[in-house]
Amino acid sequence: MKNVILILFSLVTTLRIAASDKVRGHVYDEKKQPIIGANIYWEKSKKGTVSDSNGYFEIDKSGQHEHLVVAYTGYVPQYIHIEESNAEVEIILKEDSQLLEEVMISKRTPGTVTKRSSILQTQQITMGEIRRDACCNLGESFTTNPSVDVAYSDAATGAKQIKLLGLAGTYVQMLTENYPNFRGASSSFGMDYIPGPWMEGIYISKGTSSVKNGYDALAGQIDVEYKKPQTMDKFSMNLFANDARRTEANADASIHINDRVQTALFAHYSNDTKAHDSNNDGFLDYPKTEQFNLMNRWNHQIGNYSSQYGMKYIHENRIGGQDTKHHGFPDPYLISLTTNRGEFYTKQAYTVVNDDNLMTSTALIASGSVHDQKSRYDATRYDINQKNLYLSLIFEKEFSHAHTLSTGLSLNYDDFDEMLRMSPYNRDETVTGAYTQYTYNFNDQLILLGGIRADYSSRYGFFVTPRLHIKFIPTDRVHIRASIGKGFRTAHVLAENNYLLASSRKINIVDDLDQEEAWNTGFNATLYIPISDNQLTIGGEWYYTRFMQQVVVDVDSDPHAISFYNLDNGKSYSQSAQIELSYPFFEGFTLTAAYRYTRSKSDYRNNETGEIRFLSNPLMNDYKGLITASYQTPLRKWQFDATAQINGGGRMPTPDVTTPLWDDRYHSFTVVNTQITKFFRNWSIYLGVENLFNFRQENPIVDAVDPRGEDFDATMVWGPVHGRKVYTGVRFNVPRF
Repeated sequence: MKNVILILFSLVTTLRIAASDKVRGHVYDEKKQPIIGANIYWEKSKKGTVSDSNGYFEIDKSGQHEHLVVAYTGYVPQYIHIEESNAEVEIILKEDSQLLEEVMISKRTPGTVTKRSSILQTQQITMGEIRRDACCNLGESFTTNPSVDVAYSDAATGAKQIKLLGLAGTYVQMLTENYPNFRGASSSFGMDYIPGPWMEGIYISKGTSSVKNGYDALAGQIDVEYKKPQTMDKFSMNLFANDARRTEANADASIHINDRVQTALFAHYSNDTKAHDSNNDGFLDYPKTEQFNLMNRWNHQIGNYSSQYGMKYIHENRIGGQDTKHHGFPDPYLISLTTNRGEFYTKQAYTVVNDDNLMTSTALIASGSVHDQKSRYDATRYDINQKNLYLSLIFEKEFSHAHTLSTGLSLNYDDFDEMLRMSPYNRDETVTGAYTQYTYNFNDQLILLGGIRADYSSRYGFFVTPRLHIKFIPTDRVHIRASIGKGFRTAHVLAENNYLLASSRKINIVDDLDQEEAWNTGFNATLYIPISDNQLTIGGEWYYTRFMQQVVVDVDSDPHAISFYNLDNGKSYSQSAQIELSYPFFEGFTLTAAYRYTRSKSDYRNNETGEIRFLSNPLMNDYKGLITASYQTPLRKWQFDATAQINGGGRMPTPDVTTPLWDDRYHSFTVVNTQITKFFRNWSIYLGVENLFNFRQENPIVDAVDPRGEDFDATMVWGPVHGRKVYTGVRFNVPRF
């Protein structure tokens, strides 16, 4: 035992000595906003690094007496004397009043940033990464990301579904500006409701998240941050068009009324109303869509008090089904969806920082939405009106660098008025809750984040959600994280799966569906290895989700029906393992390669025979590989981007034994996207190709010749429903500074 203690003492001593050989710090502007991509280097040796998305940096201490230089375009560089006692420094850069005729960019800001300072495993997709592909909305923003999959849910409505850790997007908590959004009725089409040019960044957290945001993140969180009135350009515009005659226009503008009040206006219009039927099956490849989208947000700051307000309105029409223009059906099978959605939110916060730079804050977040959708699937009518109200009161206090407490109260109210055919399916739920979360930081080497929340549901009663996150940094080159926690979710089966009505399958829903409940366990490690003055980043992760209770979506037991029922002590789990490598081989060039293995299985019960089969979940890829590369020329004149997605095969829903109309498995396929961008001072033009090699699922609609027959099904989608698309666009901005 004595020898073990000596070994552990020596190890900790070694780690502290290694940690002390670093200079750490943050780089901010005069408004205390983090500066991303600032150059930090030693004056004589020129060895350096760049600040991350939080303005944070780490650099090896110099072996000789020299100043640390901190520089960023448009700001006055600083020369700092570092003493041996300096553990961490804070650097404020001031704006340079002189105009620069030409700028040499020595380091390129990464497009996807793994947040080193975060306790949870979090990736930030920056605005630069979003612009690397034909991104016109949130659903098209994950093309270059190996963790999140986005695919069409069916071949008729254009509904998209994300998948994370081998689970459907309904198990991923969607946030905008750090409050829950796009739940229930908006989950099927919410990916299309956030235009890409409006976004400042996307944050992806895997596994159980903080209890602060609620209890229903079973697989992870995706948080979208819009552009901020305080920092965004005075005006920016993005115009887009492709060879399929899809056009989009986005514009935003910010107004600084005075030093304390700023506002921003956002406008979006998209038109994709040209009919396309490439495989001549009589059905549109994807629906004809037209959308209007408006948003206004305000920021108000007075001393320690800050507030934000925002309002948003969306109107969208979708028309799918048989192509009447080219085929002239006398009685066509048509699908139509008309959606009107309004949102509002407000954030009120009061923050005090004492002389020791320790923070105490109180905040109130309130949001609400009304989502109204009128739809018809041929003769089947489905209408839904959902009202949501969310309130969260938060108190946080830093007692010291090592101890932080967060506690709060929350309320979530949902009201659903649904009509399927002529049958109402109405319900409401109110959930009130309280949480406490404690963070312990031991010398920035071991950080523990433990949280527990208790909630009461008007439908399911009292339930408790515990979660624990651990971060261990044995050296600056190795970051290890682990997490375990519980999650709960209320399933809104019709609202979340109404695209399944694009088939002739019968809908069977058992009475009294239970609340879904699952444990999620995760482990990940990130290595930062210096090679030839650059850094190789290697990340590995493993996540396991086990359901205690689940609402099963069964398309296997009966090829002519869809059944929703409780798992009832059955087995259901999802397991995901991923490895990711990223390295800048030369200046201006980045390359990322990743491979993910997924196994997701569940019990499926045949109500007629009582047979239970433990099967892989259908339409889930067994694996995914991704290679994405980007090169930006010196002086930021040109940028070249290419991404290849290698999608593994998977299991199809069980076909009819007597008359099988589809195979029981689908094969692997690859999709390649490319783009070229030419930059000018305040504008840029881009040209790209989606699905370069024109791969598409040949016949995604089963029995398209008889859409009112018992075999018709448009939900058997596993691959792209459209072929190659060539697009072009122009971006223009008027910078604030």
